[in-house]
Amino acid sequence: MPDSTETTLAEALGDSTAIGQILIRGTDNGGFMLSHRDDQSSKKAQIFRKSEDAIEIARYDDAGNYRPLKTAPNLRHGWRLEVAGLGELRRALDFLYPGRLGMLAAAQASRLTTTALRDTLNRQSGMYRVAAKITDEQIDDVVGNLCRSDGGCLRSILWERDARGGSPSAKLPPVKFCPEHDQTGRGERAIPLLCQEACNLLVAECRKVVKGETGE
Repeated sequence: MPDSTETTLAEALGDSTAIGQILIRGTDNGGFMLSHRDDQSSKKAQIFRKSEDAIEIARYDDAGNYRPLKTAPNLRHGWRLEVAGLGELRRALDFLYPGRLGMLAAAQASRLTTTALRDTLNRQSGMYRVAAKITDEQIDDVVGNLCRSDGGCLRSILWERDARGGSPSAKLPPVKFCPEHDQTGRGERAIPLLCQEACNLLVAECRKVVKGETGE
């Protein structure tokens, strides 16, 4: 029996379905074919046939640089991944966009909780504790740069700035906080990549900015 994540995925699928920079198409034998959305009409592609191959596909960008953030809009081109069924598709997507299907399933079941940025920073310890000293003006710059869909991250932000609410950054457009918006900018229907709390990369960047300002 499919788990809740597979059920959520199955309900979101059509003949051709997008998620992030990936296009998913059904095959005649009941399987699925994944490719970069830019490559859907390309005849030249490296073929993969195991869900685990998605680990390598997601590892580097086109220039061979390591991708620390898998939801960054720099997924490499020139590949096609063929998987046998829904379970293998879910596994492949979990390698390509770790944890995002689980977040979507939780959201649709009204079980997803979000954490405000200030709460995330305030709970840091050790070398990252200083990140909590970041100012609101600095937050606008850091979040506006690191989280922007164009060159930053393709997740739709659900968390707020602090317990009182407020936009994570005045420098991000309203659509950045809308799961129904295709964050690639294509304006197409797509399975959303949800962001329920600030990631480790954002916390690290907050620390870096504060350290540069305070000299601690």
